[in-house]
Amino acid sequence: MGRFLAWTAVGVVAVVAVGWLAIALLKALLGIAVYLIVGALVVGGGVYLYQKGKRAISRDQRMRNRIEAATTTYRQRNR
Repeated sequence: MGRFLAWTAVGVVAVVAVGWLAIALLKALLGIAVYLIVGALVVGGGVYLYQKGKRAISRDQRMRNRIEAATTTYRQRNR
């Protein structure tokens, strides 16, 4: 009877230890995943904002270039 209780106690302790280890590992993996997701969102948002800013600035430059090209073409035709 003593052996049965000892092995049962060892089994319960082993199950608890494995469960605790699994929960700790899962917590660590989820923590890393959250950091990766947040990092990817921050980098992606930065790239998005950079592209939007680049387009906003270059839009005026393109308009100026088109006006200058049109003016040059108009002057060449009307000589």
